Amino acid sequence: MTGSVRLLIAAAGQGARLGAQTPKALAPLAGEPLLVRTLRRLAPTGLVNDAVIVTPASHGDELERVVVDAFPDARMTFVSGGAERQHSVMRGLDALDESVEIVAIHDAARPFVAPETVLRAVEAARECGAATVAIPSTDTILVGDADGFLIDTPDRSMLWACQTPQVFRVEIIREAHARATRESWAVTDDATLVRRLGARVRLVTGSPLNLKVTTPEDYALAEAILAGGLR
Repeated sequence: MTGSVRLLIAAAGQGARLGAQTPKALAPLAGEPLLVRTLRRLAPTGLVNDAVIVTPASHGDELERVVVDAFPDARMTFVSGGAERQHSVMRGLDALDESVEIVAIHDAARPFVAPETVLRAVEAARECGAATVAIPSTDTILVGDADGFLIDTPDRSMLWACQTPQVFRVEIIREAHARATRESWAVTDDATLVRRLGARVRLVTGSPLNLKVTTPEDYALAEAILAGGLR
């Protein structure tokens, strides 16, 4: 299962919207750094031992120490991130060796992803070349104009909320990032880059619990989830 699959954790975010005094990956969640909680959640997949961790340039050594203390027997690779998530992922991809066929890219700020969902996404990427975890939208989504007026209401049955991991054959995601660099594409997720190549991306149903800790409200919800035992 794991021989040709590598986990890449995007952990270079500064956490400005969270209001943290440290990079978001180091923010304590129920007494443990957010990144460590995410890695523990992913451990049953068998992909954590040799994961690639993309760290903030300003706190790379600190983050590495925290992770090594929590996983002393792991053989993780630590890479300094770039100014934007897209650049950070590119640096993580550059750290993969030639034997890696599939890469699973996951946000450090999603500590509640279900391990079985990760494995389903890996198998979908093996079959289709690209997959992303996502959930069907349960809200009506409104499109507004620059002045804050409603201009469209898309069909909710076609809408999904994107999550991670996003999983790809390595050659596909590398090609997507190379083209993004050449053509100055700027997006917030890797599946969108792959779709712009014209490739198909399988949607793998995730869970509403796979939230991304971005704001203080998200942080409070994550603390409540842990306190309530909904892991």
